[in-house]
Formats: sequence, C-alpha cells, structure tokens
Amino acid sequence: MNVKMEDIEKNVVQLEIEVDAAKFEEGMQKSFAKNASKFNVPGFRKGKAPRHIVERYYGEQVLYDDAINIVCSEAYDQAVDEKNIHPVDRPEIDIIQIGNKQNLIFTAKVTVKPEVELGAYMGIEVKKAEAVVTDEDVEKELQKVVEKNSRLISVSDRPVQNGDTAIIDFEGFIDGVPFEGGKGTDYNLVIGSGTFIPGFEDQLIGKNVGEEVDVNVSFPEDYGKEELSGKPALFKVTIKEIKFKELPTVDDEFVKDISEFDTLDEYKADLRNKLEENAKHKAEHEDENNVIKQITDNATVDIPEVMVQNQIDAMVKDFDMRLRYQGLELRKYLEIMGMDYEGFRGQFAQRAENEVKVQLVVEKICQVEDVKATDEDADAEIQKMAEAYKQSAEDLKKTLRPEDMDYIKKDIAFRKTIKLLVDNAKFI
Repeated sequence: MNVKMEDIEKNVVQLEIEVDAAKFEEGMQKSFAKNASKFNVPGFRKGKAPRHIVERYYGEQVLYDDAINIVCSEAYDQAVDEKNIHPVDRPEIDIIQIGNKQNLIFTAKVTVKPEVELGAYMGIEVKKAEAVVTDEDVEKELQKVVEKNSRLISVSDRPVQNGDTAIIDFEGFIDGVPFEGGKGTDYNLVIGSGTFIPGFEDQLIGKNVGEEVDVNVSFPEDYGKEELSGKPALFKVTIKEIKFKELPTVDDEFVKDISEFDTLDEYKADLRNKLEENAKHKAEHEDENNVIKQITDNATVDIPEVMVQNQIDAMVKDFDMRLRYQGLELRKYLEIMGMDYEGFRGQFAQRAENEVKVQLVVEKICQVEDVKATDEDADAEIQKMAEAYKQSAEDLKKTLRPEDMDYIKKDIAFRKTIKLLVDNAKFI
C-alpha cells in the first residue's frame, strides 16, 4: 500500500491511497460471498452462478460497493496510523482508479485535530474563590424546606391572588385563528412565576372560579417561533380552580416531623454545616474552572467547525436523555418554550466551542508534560465503576475492550493533568 498526504486547507488533509490489486481482489471475493445469493443468472438456480459468470452477466462493478467498503475502510485506518493524523470526522472518499485487475486508488479528504499553541500554563495567578455561608443563606435554605413541606389548599370564596396556583383551560388566537401549541387543559399556573407571556398572569388576578377571561397579550419580538414573534394574541381562559400555598409553622415540632433533630437550632446548625461543605466544593470547582479558563485563554487554536457541531450533537443528546427521564420529549419541550430546533442548538454553540478548546488544550499539556495513567490508576478507576454497577472488578474487566481501556486511561490522564495545573497555580 502506498500513501501520499497533502494539506489542502486549514486542518483538512487529503490522503491518496493506493491498494495492491491482489488486496482489492480479496475484497471482491468477500463481496461476492456476501451477495452471491442475490444474483439471478439464466441457466443457474438463484444464488448458484459462479463469480466469473455473474461478472460476465452483470459486469464486475456489481461487486464494487461492498468491495470498496471492505478494502477502503481497512486501508484508510492503516493510512491514518502511518501518517500519524487524528481525524475528527468521517472522510470523504473519492475513487480514482478501480477494476480490470488494476491497483485500487482512492482519495480520502478528512478534517483533523488542530495544532495547539500553548501559552503560560504553569504557576499562573488566579483569584481564589470564596466559600462563605451567611445567616441569610441558612434562612433561605430553611425556607426551601418549608416550601417543600407546604400544601395546596383549594379556595372558592375569593378571587385569584399573586402567588396562587390557578388551574386553567386556555386557547390562543391570532387574528381570530387558533395557533399550534396555544391550547392547554387543566394547566397549573403559578401566578407571578413568569411562566407565560408577559402580562398573561397579571390579567388573571382578581378573577374568580368559573370565570371566563379574555387575556390580551403580545408575543415578545425575540420569541422562538417566527410566525408568533411580536404578534398580538387573544387567549380565552377559563379559571377552573384556585389553590393557595399553606406553609407550616417553623418550630421545634416542625423540625421533629421532618428530621432526626429535636430543636430548630440543631436543625439550622446542620443546614449550615451542609451549606459550608457545599460551598467548599463549589469554591474548589470554581478555582479549577478559573485556572483552566485562564490557561485556555492563553492558548491559541483554530477549532474546526465540525468539532463544535459534534460537541453540540452530544450536548443535545444529553439534554434529550434528561428530558426523557422526566417524561418529556424534546419536541414538546421546544413547543412549550416557543423555540425551533436550530435556535435550540444555537444555545449550545459557545459552550460547545469552549469545551472543545479546553479538551484540546489540556490534551496538549498532557502530552507536553508526559502525564500518563498507570495500571494502578486504571485498576482503581475500574474498581469505582464496578461498585457503581454493583459487580466485581474482575467481571467488569472481562467485558472491557482494548479501546475501552484506552479511553479510561486517557480520561484518567486528562484529570491528572488538570490536577497538576491546579496544584501549580498561585491563588491570591
């Protein structure tokens, strides 16, 4: 096999790969074995014609597609290793020469991982994050517990007030015509939450159970659906029920009911301890982020757009999975939020670019500083994974492929590099 490589644009290379005719013939034979049962040649039972007869009847190109897939895939992987490049996307394959017992020649155009020019990264100065918990923080945390232990009580002797939950049916119209996504039944709307279009909730205050209310609002100019942006709308709303939140009395008896403590003071002290522990972890995480951000800002790298788009794909997939755990589909979420899919993806663009740059910069430092994961590091990581999966480390190890082990070791080395950078930073 012969391989030539050419840089054709920034972070894009083209490989010209020549495969021996004998190697391509092996691929043709495998292609025939795979497809023999499909060929129907006069004078032979279906699938029983020998290869030279099939090629004479159909032409040898009938076997090309699978032969190309078999041979080009293997040859491309070998060429990537030989030229020591790191593709970040699938290659564009173009066949230059094929068949008639000739060598197979094809080109593979592919985007590769960019070069990183590091700036200062050891001993950088970073402002230290503070881990402070105030009395006000404790009271806010206590209030969350109180809210969680509240109950909703139906009322019928007064109108809707701010803070109430109104159970409503509604339907929206623009120019007298109902619009998609503008209808709801038995919707629990917390008045004052800002869940609906500005001005919607205010117009329900003072209305009673059973009332039908015309709510006139205008969609914001930056609303996610272009056909609704800036449009005036009329919502026909029926108030079916009003509920208010009844909060428990905060005293020693309340604390006994919800915790293992006997007094309110003991419970508050425990809340403070937990908040301080969380604040400490949050500050450590912030310190780490600040160190990595400064090091990343100091570095220069031209990130291929395909890497950003791939990262956005991963973020959208993760978001979709978390929605499904909550029983909500992404399509419905976008409808509720008034967003289209491209606008939704666009929200991840800057974060995706930042994360790709961090990955590239830390990987480069890992390489320069020769940070590696030891076998002991990998064993400890597998032990953690096994405990999470509730199985033995030995059983888990049997299921791991070589590429899985490579990924585990790379991830460990990545984290060790971050620790190295944080440990060497000067916090002021």
